[in-house]
Amino acid sequence: MTVTITLKGALLTIIAVVAIILLIYLIALIRKAITTLNKVNTVLDDAKVVSEVTADKAKKVDGIVDGISDSVGTVVNSIKGNQSIVAASSFAGIVKKPTNKHE
Repeated sequence: MTVTITLKGALLTIIAVVAIILLIYLIALIRKAITTLNKVNTVLDDAKVVSEVTADKAKKVDGIVDGISDSVGTVVNSIKGNQSIVAASSFAGIVKKPTNKHE
């Protein structure tokens, strides 16, 4: 019994073995990619929920800041308006001589 190995046959065998190894490697790579994509999808879903909550809180804080700004403006305007009355009454108190009611 004689077995002859030709160069062409050996080359085709090596190419077939390399193709099978590459196919196994691609299958493993695709499995890892699918697992990674599932994890990324979960993280993105969580990020979406967090962004919605953050946006909602930011809108509420913006409304509160606007309300505080209006309130502070009202108080400042009230103080500015009453400042002349307070200044006039304190000036009048300084100008008047203190009266001694006991005498």
